[in-house]
Amino acid sequence: MLASFALTGYAGVRLLAGGQWPLVLAWFAGAALLHDLVLLPLYALADRALVRAAAATGRRARTAYVRVPAALSGLLLLVWFPLIAGSAGGASAAHYEATTRLPGGVFLTRWLLVTAGLCALSALWLLGRTVQLRMCGTPRRRSETKQRVAPGA
Repeated sequence: MLASFALTGYAGVRLLAGGQWPLVLAWFAGAALLHDLVLLPLYALADRALVRAAAATGRRARTAYVRVPAALSGLLLLVWFPLIAGSAGGASAAHYEATTRLPGGVFLTRWLLVTAGLCALSALWLLGRTVQLRMCGTPRRRSETKQRVAPGA
């Protein structure tokens, strides 16, 4: 925890050393507002739609196999959005290349590959879980496996 705070402090000092603290402050405020007012309602609606669609088909337990890769892919998109969007030749990719001397036009392709990999891993996990349940029989519900305790016992 201390190492995390030390690294955060170092990054903060380096970020604010350039005299661009008003820009950093505006970016943080804008990011908080964008997340709370736009992104949170959007992904809450998407999740609610997923749960309702899964409940309608009787497969609500399988929503995790969609939620996890979608959440990880969304997080990667949120963190690397300027470079992913700039992969089509934008200023962010050019700035990244000039600063790091690494290729900046590969982020969109790599994000799509990571997203495809996450979805494939999730599908394999679901397939393995389905095969395991079919071989072992259908699982009992938690309420059926819980032993009932008499009141006052």
